[in-house]
Formats: sequence, structure tokens, C-alpha cells
Amino acid sequence: MTRQAPYNRDHALEAALTLFWRKGYHGTSLKDLEAALNMKPGSIYAAFKSKSDLFRASLDQHAELNLGLLSRCVADAPTPYLGVVDFIRQLGNLAERPTGLRACMAMKTVLEITDTDPELRAAALEQLDKAETYLTAVFEDARATGELPETVEPARLAARVQIYILGFKVNATRGGGNDSLRDVADDLADELLRLRRADA
Repeated sequence: MTRQAPYNRDHALEAALTLFWRKGYHGTSLKDLEAALNMKPGSIYAAFKSKSDLFRASLDQHAELNLGLLSRCVADAPTPYLGVVDFIRQLGNLAERPTGLRACMAMKTVLEITDTDPELRAAALEQLDKAETYLTAVFEDARATGELPETVEPARLAARVQIYILGFKVNATRGGGNDSLRDVADDLADELLRLRRADA
């Protein structure tokens, strides 16, 4: 009898996330997970303890990947604020990315899971809050260094940009052309640039 190959955690989480995205948390059965992960029930439970823990782990990985895209833009730009501007422009190409990187799994989870599983809903909300907190910190730094004027409210601007980002992700999952997405991304990026002080 051939032994089952050891599982790759990252690949397993990616496969689980794809399945959860397609069928939803409640619509995904253990049989579905067995087939997608190519793992037996005992192996799944040994690795992830429960369906809920597997979902949480895949949700966390997806959020870290998306926040990583933003943080790389911030790190590569002349200033963190300009990194956010670059990230917004790149959202215009969302429809060209693999499906899993277009959408926001945290937002989808919040919409699917209301009072059925408060812990998973709270985990998804935590991921959304984490991204908004990151943006707020960037904008606070930009204001402190004089890149943004004192009249800018970092938390309010971060909430607005977060809403735009979620909107971009929803739009990208619709399919179709990319031109309108690029136009809106450029409009928002240009608007953020106009907020900068002229002497920055």
C-alpha cells in the first residue's frame, strides 16, 4: 500500500480557500475538503483540528497575502504615502490577477456569516480592521512628517480608502473589461496625490 504524500500546509490552505470561496463556509462539506486537499478526514483534523480552524487559517493566510501586497508597495516607494498611491493604481489591474487575489475573503465571510458563527465573523472583521489600521498609521505618519496637511484626518481617510479597495475587489470579481477599473483607480490615486502638500 502506498503511503499518502505529506501535505504542504500552504498548498492545503490555498486549496481550502478556493473551495470556501466557491461554495461558502456552510456550503463546504468535509467530503469537499477531502477531495480539494487530497487528504483523509483524520489527516485534516490532525493538521487543522476542525473545519472552523481550517477556515480561519486559510482566511488569515489570504489576509496576510493581501496586506503583504500593500506593505511591499509601501516599502518600495519614496514615502509610505506614495506607496499607498501606487497600490491604488495597481488595483486597476485586479481583474488580471488570479481569482483568489481579486476578491476580499474577509468581506465575503462577513456577508455570509451573520450570527451563525460569531467567532469566524469576528475573525473576518479583525482582518478588515487590521488593514484599515495599517492605512491609518501610514496617513498619520504622512501628516506628522508634513507630507499631508494638518487638516487631513488619517482615520477618516483610511476608512474611505478601505471602502474604495473593497469596491475595487467586488468589481474585479464581476469579470469583463478592465478599462473602467483602471480609470477609477487612477482617479483615486490622483486625488490622493492632490492631498499632498506642494512642498512635500
